[in-house]
Amino acid sequence: MSRGRQNEGKRVRMLPNETLIPLVLLTALLLVFSLHTLAASGQFPREHRTPALASGFGVIVLYGTIAVAIASLMIALLAAWRLIPWYAAVIGGGLAILAAPLVLQQFPDRFVDGRASLLSFAAAGALLALLIWLSVGGRSDGKSIRGGENDRGYIRSLAQS
Repeated sequence: MSRGRQNEGKRVRMLPNETLIPLVLLTALLLVFSLHTLAASGQFPREHRTPALASGFGVIVLYGTIAVAIASLMIALLAAWRLIPWYAAVIGGGLAILAAPLVLQQFPDRFVDGRASLLSFAAAGALLALLIWLSVGGRSDGKSIRGGENDRGYIRSLAQS
């Protein structure tokens, strides 16, 4: 008998429902991080910086937003590691990274080359990292779906069905 007929009454999902919101948030964060990285990369070497980022305050904005973006990425990855399966994170992250150059082209050059893009993308990344942290930290059982006994138990339940 085919596997499809064995499980007619059961619906097996590859991605548990509680991982959907953190996965969407992580994908959005990776898109924003990639947009920030592309916008910041246009400011190097120093000779290529716009006048708005060549001043003392501009340098603080440039390096400060880079630090915020990296911290947001690390916080989000550590939080999402508990809940999002690796295969879903790879697919969502790859989609975000590949889409970033196409999305950045939709913004006006004046926005991308100035402080506004760096500040906006870093702030959006910090907000998304906070939302990921809250969505993953809000699990009532405090257990991870990833790795360990939980995966083995899930795999055993699939094999028994």
